[in-house]
Amino acid sequence: MPLPIDPAFQMTFEARIAALAALSESSEHLVRPSFTPSMRRVNALVSEWMAAAGLTPREDALGNLIGRYEGATPDAPALMIGSHLDTVADAGRYDGTLGVLLGLAVVEHLNAAGLRLPFAVEVIAFCDEEGLRFHLPYLGSRAVNGTLTAAHLDLTDDTGVSVAEALRLFGGSPEAAATAARRPDELIAYLEAHIEQGPALEAADEPLGVVTAIAGQHRAQLTFVGEAGHAGTVPMRLRRDALVTAARFVAQAYDYAAAVDGLVATVGQLSVQPGASNAIPGRVTLSLDVRHAEDAQREQATAALRRAAEEGAAAGGCQLEWLDISITPAVTCSPRLVDVLCAAIASERPPLRMVSGAGHDAAQMARLAPMAMLFVRCKGGLSHHPNEFCAAVDAEAALRALLGAVLALASA
Repeated sequence: MPLPIDPAFQMTFEARIAALAALSESSEHLVRPSFTPSMRRVNALVSEWMAAAGLTPREDALGNLIGRYEGATPDAPALMIGSHLDTVADAGRYDGTLGVLLGLAVVEHLNAAGLRLPFAVEVIAFCDEEGLRFHLPYLGSRAVNGTLTAAHLDLTDDTGVSVAEALRLFGGSPEAAATAARRPDELIAYLEAHIEQGPALEAADEPLGVVTAIAGQHRAQLTFVGEAGHAGTVPMRLRRDALVTAARFVAQAYDYAAAVDGLVATVGQLSVQPGASNAIPGRVTLSLDVRHAEDAQREQATAALRRAAEEGAAAGGCQLEWLDISITPAVTCSPRLVDVLCAAIASERPPLRMVSGAGHDAAQMARLAPMAMLFVRCKGGLSHHPNEFCAAVDAEAALRALLGAVLALASA
């Protein structure tokens, strides 16, 4: 039997989104890096909401905010629902925040109905998913899954402050970081609702989709080294133009990915030296980001693009320097949880099953427990942007699906 949704949910949701968006390190735009005063204020406010909803809130040693709603049996394993509360620079209001607020709303509805489940429900707000401050994502979920290391605590921000120092100022405890790790027997599953950050749901006129996998990612830095020269005195046939060579590779990467189903390849950064209007570019450095839901496909594509870069460099009279920045394997969602979420979505058509091209805390939590994700439509597919928008009616549809999934898991 589905639980009735509070008629005031949409209004409450919009008010909470606005309240959290007002807590920022800048008065001009939303930016909320980890372990900052704005994060402290956000955790304090969400803690109040958690307590009012019937959750018992606490912060772990890394500053992750966790609210627990006990099950019918005290100290039972928990179903964890959540996302993150940190942001990128000049952020939108919904990335991460949506998932935390929906987890909170699930417990509010369970508590209002007086329901205690065979398992506890925990709502988690991770302290750092975006990696904005220390240039490494998932600090919070790495701590929870037990993969946070001493080297991670030694990372520094652009002002030279380390994770450990910032955490200590925030009220956390780097010395006790290991205590944030959870055991697999403490959790039965992890669910995360998140805006899609893409246009597929809007194009399909569907408010919700279910994630089947989170794509693996290979990030590399390529440098084409040619020879700088005077723009007016070096004949075209004698030039070793690094920018021309790099531009040809950029087009090759785009065309290659466009021809392979599910593959995306992106060059998002380009640095040209000497960078003068009257000089032939002698050195070009660019970023390459390759993603696919299947690691074998991603590895094959990356190898092919590296060969193309090497051959292109040789043809252009340039040298190629290739540096691997990071390689993240793909993560498959729990088929059982995917089916449970699909069954919980009220729709005349089968719900869209989707691959997430973006990384999420869910990928880290999959190391610890069965995991699944619910995607929620966002206007224009826009994210990491101040115009990011998720309609309250779509958030309510997501709440219904999450509640249905939670109750289905409880009855099972």
